[in-house]
Amino acid sequence: MTRQRYVTEFGMGTDVHGSDMTKAACRAVSDAIRHSSLNFFKALGRTPHDMEIDVLIGAPDPDEVDTSEVAKQLPYGTVRVEVTKGGLAISPDEGSDAIVIANAGVKVYLADA
Repeated sequence: MTRQRYVTEFGMGTDVHGSDMTKAACRAVSDAIRHSSLNFFKALGRTPHDMEIDVLIGAPDPDEVDTSEVAKQLPYGTVRVEVTKGGLAISPDEGSDAIVIANAGVKVYLADA
């Protein structure tokens, strides 16, 4: 069975206080999908639950991203989250409260019937 990509979205998320990589990653996914309205399911004889969604997160500290929390940002389909080094950490002027930025790429597939 092969997969056909139907949607590719990109987003950015930040955590301004706390350097929380997961919070920034979740916000990046939310940003990526916020303006999407997927209207092709009926035409294809499918439902949103048939989606296979691959999420790629770029974050300064990839090991600190909770992928199960990121996956919860997508309410339908089967979600797979991969995290790689990326994004941005902006050092604070003083203290240890860096601003972290994560990027998200969200790809939506449907398997051929």
